[in-house]
Amino acid sequence: MKEYRLKAGNGLIQSHGKAKVTGSIAETQLLLRIMNAKQDYGYNSKVEGDFVVTKLDAAVNWIRKNSVWPMPMGLACCAIELMAVGGSRFDISRFGMEVMRFSPRQSDCMIVSGTVTYKMAEVVRRIYDQMAEPKWVVAMGACASTGGMYRSYSVLQGVDRIVPVDVYISGCPPRPEALLDGLIRLQNKIGREASLPQVFKGRGDGTPSFKA
Repeated sequence: MKEYRLKAGNGLIQSHGKAKVTGSIAETQLLLRIMNAKQDYGYNSKVEGDFVVTKLDAAVNWIRKNSVWPMPMGLACCAIELMAVGGSRFDISRFGMEVMRFSPRQSDCMIVSGTVTYKMAEVVRRIYDQMAEPKWVVAMGACASTGGMYRSYSVLQGVDRIVPVDVYISGCPPRPEALLDGLIRLQNKIGREASLPQVFKGRGDGTPSFKA
């Protein structure tokens, strides 16, 4: 504990864990007030015990953004860069996103990496519909974002025409660092979401998805 010294008219006021006080009453009260102010701003585990005070929105969003399970929709060369982030050099597991699932029932973030043709667009939309809420979409690369260099009758000019996109990543193809930056931005977006309305709004048939 810090040592507080205050000159009194006829002595010295000291504090070493236990208060040893000499001097006038006013100076003693001033010193004790300073000591209490210092203690109030600190963390005292004996007082707080096992309690953590926070908002439910913040707790739910913290859990969600650190446990994103990607659905890798690798359609072209951008998928090679997507595979690279799973390796030891870039290590996507630092962000809690290493659990890639090729089943829409077990994933909540679709990463569309590559050229989306009209023939494949129906499949992408069907897989997106099979993913459980809440879910997010990342458009990785120029082809997934805008169609890229392919201005043809067979290529969809942006995956956002069939699914809502949360994060766009530019590049042809983007490097793994760019994908990690996009995923960090997605985490920040998830952390700012209002999660309680999603929990209590209920399903489409009118039955609530959560009962308090």
